[in-house]
Amino acid sequence: MTDETHDPAPLIAAARAAAAHAHAPYSRFGVGAALLLTDGSVITGTNFENASYGLSLCGETVALAKANSEGRLRDVAAIAVIGGMLGADGAITGADPVRPCGRCRQILNEAAQLGGRDVTIWCASGDGAAVERFHLSDLLPNAFGPADLGIG
Repeated sequence: MTDETHDPAPLIAAARAAAAHAHAPYSRFGVGAALLLTDGSVITGTNFENASYGLSLCGETVALAKANSEGRLRDVAAIAVIGGMLGADGAITGADPVRPCGRCRQILNEAAQLGGRDVTIWCASGDGAAVERFHLSDLLPNAFGPADLGIG
């Protein structure tokens, strides 16, 4: 499965559904991520904040760790990320697309290099009105990863 043959709307919807489960009591900023795997299946994750802040986990990292725990890290073909302020009902709001942070880009690069593909990243606003499409290499050029250590 490639991003050229995939409609991103269901993947973005899966990320939005995941964001509704965000544990974000401190920032009130929920993030949902949905990974599209090469066989068409989807794995989701959401951010998980911690009172110590630095130990918080991003939605993208949670989804990637879940894919890894299922033996599917090499199968990541695309990811959708959505985020914004959490409403009282758990709905995500916000007009600007959310992009993966630097740490998430680096962790996503691990999966991309192991799978031998330039992962497509769909970034959506909380209200869903704005969507941006990137390849990982656009957001993390000249990345360091497994290939630099002779692992592939």
